[in-house]
This record gives sequence, structure tokens and C-alpha cells, in this order.
Amino acid sequence: MPSIAIVGAGPGMGLAIARTFGSRGFDVALIARNRSKLDDLVGRLEAEGITAAAFPADVLDHDALTLALKDAATRFGGIDVLEYSPAGSLESTPLTVPSQTNPSDVQWAMDFLLYGAIAATRAVLPAMREAGAGTLLYTGGAGSADPVPMLGNLNAAQAALRNWVLGLHKELAGTGVQAAHVAIGVWIGTDGPPGVPTAPAEKVAPLYWDLHTHREEAERVFTA
Repeated sequence: MPSIAIVGAGPGMGLAIARTFGSRGFDVALIARNRSKLDDLVGRLEAEGITAAAFPADVLDHDALTLALKDAATRFGGIDVLEYSPAGSLESTPLTVPSQTNPSDVQWAMDFLLYGAIAATRAVLPAMREAGAGTLLYTGGAGSADPVPMLGNLNAAQAALRNWVLGLHKELAGTGVQAAHVAIGVWIGTDGPPGVPTAPAEKVAPLYWDLHTHREEAERVFTA
């Protein structure tokens, strides 16, 4: 059975992506910090007939993240698809406008988005290269290409991630390994800030399957 590892798995996009791939025969490895929340997601997926397992790790701890992905590969006989989409809550995410952004404000976002993505990729890409097959999918915001002032520090890190992923896509051309970026321009769910467009995760998740199957594409953008 093919497998997908979802880094930053939660009850929104992570669960929707797990269902999208799991319903098509993929085993699912769920990676995030909270073991009890992961166990709940595993139970929900298994109730739907999807094989899943939890591998707790913090994306800011690169050694732990690497070990979790190695353990997932051992459990499922390899990782065919990596999806990277860690997300914080409004309460836990420090947001700054560009003129009020300090280097430390961007450093936090870079650690969370770009550096974690690089660590996760380095954990799975060598085996994909050797096999001549695999998919690497990364989630960012549409502000990575069209910035929103209130998200100044976050958009800067998202832009760095997007640039790195598009470069990786070009580097891997012809190797059998696909790398692609999903830019989401809506709030997932219904609890977003006033005036911000929203969408259910189930409407966005099919983009990830499209990028897995349409391997010449480097990016999809979802907007309201």
C-alpha cells in the first residue's frame, strides 16, 4: 500500500488530506505535537476504514521530526507522499505588519514554516530519489505571492517557503519525484477573523491529490 505522511496533522486540513488520500488506498502517518489529538484523528480515520498511525513530533525539533518520519517509513514500508502544513492558532501566532516587524518575528515564522519543511524533506527525499518516485507537497498562504499587510512576518516566511518549493520542483524535474506548493487564500473553517473569506477543508483537499497526479504542475492556489 502507498503511504502519505502529514506533518502538522490536525482536525482541519490534515484530516481532510488524510481522507482524500486514504480513501484512495493510502496508509496515513500523522505527525504533530499532541499525542492525544493524533490518537483521536487515527481513531476517526480507522472508523472510516483508513489505516493510520500517530507519530508525535514538534516541527521546531528537527531531530524529533526526522525520527518520526523515519519511524513512519519503517511502519508503512516507506513514505510515498510527504505533506507539510503546520499551522498555529490566532492566539499562538505572533503577527506583525511589515513596518513593525523585528527580525525575531520573522525568525519564528521561518523556523516553523521553512526550516521544518527542509528538515522533513531531507528525511524522506533520499529514499524517493533512490526509488525514482515520490511526491512532496507543501502548504502556504496566498500571501506568499500577494502579501497581506497584517500578516507581514508570516507572509515573508511563506514567500521563502514558496520560493524554495518552486526551486525544488525545477531541480527534481525528470527524477520521478514531484514537489509542489499549495497556496491557500482563505481561512479554513468558520472561526477566522471578521471579514476574512472562509472555506471548508474538504473543498481544498482535492488540490493536493491533483498535484500528486498532475506532476508537471508546481503550484495550485485556492481562493474564495
